[in-house]
Amino acid sequence: MGIDDKIKNASEEATGKVKEGAGKATDDKDLQAEGKTDQAGANVKQAGENIKDAFKS
Repeated sequence: MGIDDKIKNASEEATGKVKEGAGKATDDKDLQAEGKTDQAGANVKQAGENIKDAFKS
């Protein structure tokens, strides 16, 4: 997996955590859900990259 992909996925996950935290702090359920969705998407991308790496080895 390229370093660019790692950085992108980590950034997307961090953004999701910030959104989730802001949603909790402001009692905004939509923002909280959006943050969780962003995190889940980043985790799925990360898993896909890990699978690609496994087949390269």
